[in-house]
Amino acid sequence: MTVLEHSAPIDLDALHDIALQACERIAPAWPLDRMIAVSPLWERRDQPWAKVTEELWRRAGSRMTLSPADYRLAWQEKLIAERHLYLSLSEASLNWTPTQLLQFLDEPLDSFQGMPLLEDMANTDITSAGWPALITHQISQCCASWFDEDQADWCATKQAGLYQAWRESMLQDRGLSVLSACRSLGERIGELPHHPKDAIAAAVQRLGIAKDELEEWFDCLLLRSLGWASWCAYRRWQARLQGSDDPILLELLAIRAAWEWLVDDRRRDAESCWSDWRKSWQVGRKKAPTAAWQALQLWQRAEELAWQEQLQSMMRKPPASVTDSTALARVYFCIDVRSEVVRRALEQACPQVQTGGFAGFFGMPIAYMPLGTNASRPQLPGLLAAQLTVTDSSGDAVCDRALASKRKMRLERAGRWQLFQRLPASTFTLIETLGLGYAGALLGRACGLLSRPSAPDHSALRPHEWQQLKPTIPELPLGQRAKFAASILRAMSLTRDFPPMILLLGHGSQSANNPQAAGLDCGACCGQSGEINARLVADMLNDAGVRSALREQGIDMPVACRVLAGLHNTTTDEMQVFASESLPDTLRPTWLTLRQALDDASVLARRERAARLGLAHLCGHPAKLLAALRRRAVDWAQTRPEWGLAGNSAFIAAPRSRTRGLNLQGRSFLHDYDWRQDEEGQVLELIMTAPMVVAHWINMQYLTSTTDNLRFGSGNKVLHNVVGGCIGVFEGNGGDLRVGLARQSLHDGERWIHRPLRLSVVIEAPQKMIDKVLAEHAVVRNLVLHGWLYLLRTDSACTHMMERRTAEGWQLLEQDFI
Repeated sequence: MTVLEHSAPIDLDALHDIALQACERIAPAWPLDRMIAVSPLWERRDQPWAKVTEELWRRAGSRMTLSPADYRLAWQEKLIAERHLYLSLSEASLNWTPTQLLQFLDEPLDSFQGMPLLEDMANTDITSAGWPALITHQISQCCASWFDEDQADWCATKQAGLYQAWRESMLQDRGLSVLSACRSLGERIGELPHHPKDAIAAAVQRLGIAKDELEEWFDCLLLRSLGWASWCAYRRWQARLQGSDDPILLELLAIRAAWEWLVDDRRRDAESCWSDWRKSWQVGRKKAPTAAWQALQLWQRAEELAWQEQLQSMMRKPPASVTDSTALARVYFCIDVRSEVVRRALEQACPQVQTGGFAGFFGMPIAYMPLGTNASRPQLPGLLAAQLTVTDSSGDAVCDRALASKRKMRLERAGRWQLFQRLPASTFTLIETLGLGYAGALLGRACGLLSRPSAPDHSALRPHEWQQLKPTIPELPLGQRAKFAASILRAMSLTRDFPPMILLLGHGSQSANNPQAAGLDCGACCGQSGEINARLVADMLNDAGVRSALREQGIDMPVACRVLAGLHNTTTDEMQVFASESLPDTLRPTWLTLRQALDDASVLARRERAARLGLAHLCGHPAKLLAALRRRAVDWAQTRPEWGLAGNSAFIAAPRSRTRGLNLQGRSFLHDYDWRQDEEGQVLELIMTAPMVVAHWINMQYLTSTTDNLRFGSGNKVLHNVVGGCIGVFEGNGGDLRVGLARQSLHDGERWIHRPLRLSVVIEAPQKMIDKVLAEHAVVRNLVLHGWLYLLRTDSACTHMMERRTAEGWQLLEQDFI
């Protein structure tokens, strides 16, 4: 019996094109050391949200909503009211009533798991674990070995490609035939084509997949190995940033298709597994959403409407009246939602301080290479490619070379112990080798008795050594530095009325024993803190030559104005400021006032966040609360050091006066923007194509991880095992590579801390300016018109009004909601 016996000839070129299109639907997932929030549905943005959610339900069983019990609780707690249900029903043009929607919450969840593959219906007597689990595990272990470059002491050869390496490993793995109890498996593996394209074609022809089924079938295959597919998509993303490509995702698809070919029993009678699968497959393709599924979508939309009502109600307040002339200082934070709490606290602690919001990489498209290392990491959003490389310098080339040499020597010496740390039971092996002193260190760390560890950037350097260094861009011409400075200041809407002092605060998190720690730093900037960028920009803006060049561009920064850089620790809400000792005596009183305001704001922010961390009993004891948060930051057993960006649901681009004094509950990204200073609309274009898109990625990662953690999240953090040094994590010792957030980052053990709402974007700007950006950028247009986010507009001349941009144009947002 030949491979092609049961199928009609197929157009191989068309087949290949459809396979490539299916691969294009997979979004990338960044490695652990650069972990950023990314929408796992990003590459489906050209389709309407409603269509994508229905496809995911049909193909994978994903609901993209919370459970009926969660919405019942939201109803009981009055987070959702009857008027929101009416409005949701009106949008969907359904004749149901709120009472009927409530009744749907009492119905059992639909057990539909998505369209089946042949592996789901293959002989289950062959393997106790079932073919799907066996296949996923085998593919995942093969990928972990093939992609690993940092963790294992032996790596698979990569010369032949992923598919051929997998095929070769299958031929050599005699245990598979035993484990699966399929005696003919080895013989079938030998029949597999040697080339991935041929393997895909062979599977399609063997299984009788029609051309109009190919896209669905390929998508279902990739969704079964979404973690490794996302890693392959990351490699493709990085290659394309450099102007090339990486077709490895097609090889993974070939492996998945080949497994379907392998589990086929090759019978075609009415009682065969293949016949059962074909019937179930066709039923799944035509399956319409159930009424219960539709009801949950309506509840989801009702909660989004309830939040938009809250947002509109708050923003109806007249803008705060704080003039630039009264400003003691301006403190710029990242637009990260955690900054909203601290900004509000700082303005409360010292009304003379003005705060601003700007992207956490502070407009510098850089990669950072720590002195004395060969490591380089991007310090900018994953959407962008680095244009400049930054390193550390003391300002003295001889000193730099000496420090670099010392660091290399120490790192090489420390590297000898890395072998011990990778071996099984390595903790105990290392104790036996180094003595009981190491056991004491482990015990001290476990009990939180040791001092806080130094930052990774300071590793292998003594404190007095790294304190000599600061980030520097080697040999960047003055004209280019001035160009960057002008662009940054304009994007911050800071071109006049400069206060005596400006502070740029990056942010970073602090946690121990946490593979996903980078994801708690900046949610956009490749999992790095904003310290390097903030210090670099501060030095640039303080440079006399740069300021002189800025005057030629119409930006006059007073000589007396000084720019400082700092770092906001989002775990403890402490704010560190660098190089404050270099301030002139004339600014000392200003600095002391600002420093006290920062400390007071930290106390207020910690108090506000305490309840969600289970520390409400310490709200009246600031010192004890800070101590408790510091312990969380170094506690190896702490699965929730902080809540990260949980709760995010809005993005606001407007002058701070529009939101100053509003309690946005730590749920909003705040980007300062004044359209009056943006005559050409270039700043608005930048905001809508970069920070807004990044905020959407964050929002979608949290939404999908919450609504379908099994597929788009990473499960139980306690069970995480690192794969490939920094590629990702397994939950346990196998299964697919996990993407997205752990359940502990979203749920406190009793209820969801994150409510999965699509992002509501509020921009204060004229309609024409916003529409111009939509017309010129397909990505932004798709996000808005296809319902991936809600674009709302407010007007400085009519603050009580808000409009929503839809495919039909601008529509007045409901003001009274029934």
